[in-house]
Amino acid sequence: MTPPASTAREAGLVACSACHLLCPGPPAGSRPGAHRCPRCGARLHSRKPDSIARTWALVIAACIFYIPANVLPMTTVTSLGSVQSDTIMSGVIYFVQSGSWPIALVIFIASVFVPLLKLMILGYLLISVQKKSTFRPKDRTRLYLVTEAVGRWSMLDIFVVTILVALVNLGALAKIQAGPAALYFAAVVVITMLAAMSFDPRLIWDAKETTHE
Repeated sequence: MTPPASTAREAGLVACSACHLLCPGPPAGSRPGAHRCPRCGARLHSRKPDSIARTWALVIAACIFYIPANVLPMTTVTSLGSVQSDTIMSGVIYFVQSGSWPIALVIFIASVFVPLLKLMILGYLLISVQKKSTFRPKDRTRLYLVTEAVGRWSMLDIFVVTILVALVNLGALAKIQAGPAALYFAAVVVITMLAAMSFDPRLIWDAKETTHE
């Protein structure tokens, strides 16, 4: 049986989080964060400090903002004196009823499905790391990479609202204004992006390494 390959951590090496240079680890007994990268001067850490706690805090905050982002109006349309407010889902339903299935599908995936899926995946990764699970670490790492890559596309709905507000401004005839949900939705997207950045995927493999010690 082929022995497991040695990792950088087992070899006493640390990757710089800024320039990704592989550096010798800090000497034993040194203060955490005191050792710096010889190339860029960034502080060296074997793992991101307080990664799990920071990511949990951001995930919980995003879950809280996710509720008003979907309940409150995203846009308020004023046309010939009548005012109509639409949430994200009511906008999706409107496009479905009008026969614009592709637009409805894009808005639903980018504005509802992706943020919720991202929160669920991050929650799953956090729980699996805290339970020191060794279940399919490669697949969990792929999940994290996909989550980090697709998160920014959730801003599509905000871009659409911004363009509509800028283009449709005909005074008393027609006007589109961004609703309060836009701010909460933007907060959800930004916070989930920060949560993905604060999570250290190397924690997924730590439990796997301890089983070979």
